[in-house]
Amino acid sequence: MVAPSLNSHTLTPKPIKFFCSYGGRILPRYPDGKLRYHGGETRVLSVDRSISFAELLVKLGEMCGTPVCLRCQLPTEDLDALVSITSDEDLANLIEEYDRAAAAAAATSSPSSLKIRAFLSAPKPPKNRRRLPPQPPPAVMTPRRQNHRSIHLPAAAYHPDPSPRPGPGAFATRQGPQCTL
Repeated sequence: MVAPSLNSHTLTPKPIKFFCSYGGRILPRYPDGKLRYHGGETRVLSVDRSISFAELLVKLGEMCGTPVCLRCQLPTEDLDALVSITSDEDLANLIEEYDRAAAAAAATSSPSSLKIRAFLSAPKPPKNRRRLPPQPPPAVMTPRRQNHRSIHLPAAAYHPDPSPRPGPGAFATRQGPQCTL
């Protein structure tokens, strides 16, 4: 849960605004190379300061229509230094940074409503899942004789003679060297 910041006009907690971008990519801008967000959707989400991280993720997921991961830009940083928000503590620290930047802006007589710049993406698959290396296409097994089986390999996998390669579907009728088991 996040500590409330009181609005100077009323004694009610001021809501937090997230400037949320999703479905696009961060790309370098031509000609200066500065990073920018391109494509996708951008929406503003206003939430109560007492929101928990879990509740915030639910609201963000509802907005996007899918579960999301939350990464935010700190007020003094560029897009190359996004911070992953994964807990209530991370959320509280992020809001504290924005409150500090808003106070500094107010002290220089440029009061503004700073929005937390949030970038949403699909969650990554769990790390404990092992990815199997890609397997070659299975060989096609066809009966040749009663006690033998013949394996016809795709042309790209085995082609011993210099004649032109057969087209798709020609393996069953092709005469020539074959692997037998």
